Order: sequence, then structure tokens, then C-alpha cells
Amino acid sequence: MLKTAAGEMPLDVNLQIEEGEFITIEGQSGAGKTTILRMIAGLLKPEKGKVEVGNNTWIDTESNYFLSPQKRGVGFVFQEYSLFPNMTIMKNLEYALDSKKDIRQVEEVINIMELEALKERYPQTLSGGQKQRVALARAIVRKPKILLLDEPLSALDTRMRIKLQDYILKVHRKLKLTTILVSHDISEIFKMSDRVIRLDKGKITDTGNAADVFQKNYISGKFRFTGEVLKRSEERRVGKECRSRWSPYH
Repeated sequence: MLKTAAGEMPLDVNLQIEEGEFITIEGQSGAGKTTILRMIAGLLKPEKGKVEVGNNTWIDTESNYFLSPQKRGVGFVFQEYSLFPNMTIMKNLEYALDSKKDIRQVEEVINIMELEALKERYPQTLSGGQKQRVALARAIVRKPKILLLDEPLSALDTRMRIKLQDYILKVHRKLKLTTILVSHDISEIFKMSDRVIRLDKGKITDTGNAADVFQKNYISGKFRFTGEVLKRSEERRVGKECRSRWSPYH
């Protein structure tokens, strides 16, 4: 049962995600988006239901089976960075490992996330975007089966969001992760998602690619988009014709 401003309502979903997909769950606050992520991660038990990953059962309430979060191989990134302030970035990443034998994985993730210049610094010396990049690195250092992202970029400015989106996509593809993102940002959803799941009052009301879902649910009349002008130049032609050209970031 979801506890919302309008009272209690059931979260009732039946969802299948393919290995390697990048899924975004979208919907109004209180629809059940974060609750789904928390159940996949093992931070919350459903009253009734089942979670299966590959050939393995993670939750089955009928047989009272519940796999502990530590055994699920899930990386979770929240809005909050939750870094240890008394540890360097390197130590924060090493702490996430199961064993010191896996220390090479830390160096690999540092290279992927371009954190080499930051690894001996402490969290309080970093910008918000840098901290979120470290939080993402910590979530993937154990090479999780599933990466869960609960609005991790919502507190960042547009330029930093775009950079972090690129890092997330890079990690998703390079490590061949199955990634589930919760987001309200339409441009972010269009850029990153293989598939969008529209959630409303605890139920899935639509699923498909971003264009299809948003055309049906939101877009009417003028289509809005955000972008960044990278270059504007004047092009002169015969007959003194003058045209301006622009290039959007995305």
C-alpha cells in the first residue's frame, strides 16, 4: 500500500525488463516509482508479489522467500550523495568492494568516470556534480547486475545534468548494465531511455518509447525541448544572401 497525500492506494504492477535495457519510470509524486526501486534493491518487502532476475528468485511472498540486499548485486544512486566525509574518494570507492582482491575494479571505474584528478580529495572539496559522479562510481564499482537511479540529477543545473547523463549512458553501455531510472525531466527521458513506463496511482498506464508515451500523455500543440547552442555563424553567399546556422547540443 502506498501512503499518499490523497490517502492509501495499492501499488499493483506486473513488469518485465529485458537484460541490458535502459528503462525510465515516469509519473507524478506518490505514484510508486521509488517504491518499485526499493523493492528491487531489497530495501522494502512487498505485501504480496514476486521479483525474479534471470533464473533467480529475489522475492516470493507466497513461499516467504526474501534474498538479502547484499546478495542481489544492485547499485543504487539517490539524490543524496551519501559519501563518507572522512574518506578520500579512492577510499569511498574501495569501501564499496566485497574484497580487497577486487581493487583493480576501482581503477577501472575511476578511468571510465574520469575521476583520476579527484581520487585523493575529500567529498567536502568537490562540487555537486563531482560528488554525484563519485556516487555513481561507487554504485557501479562492484559491477552490479542492475543499476537503480532515483532522480540522481534533479538537484544539478542543466549543464551539469547533461554531462552526468553522458557519463551514465557511457557506464550503462560499457559495462552492459540493466538500468532503471526514475525521472521527471522530459529531455532527460528522451535522451536516455530505451523504454518509458508511465505510472499513475500505483498502476502502469502506458509503456513504450519516449516519443509514443509523451505524445499520448503530455504533448499537444507546441512541442518543448531544451538544448544548448554550441555555435552560431554567418554564412555569406552570392547575391549578398545571409543565413545563420545553429547546432543544438541534443
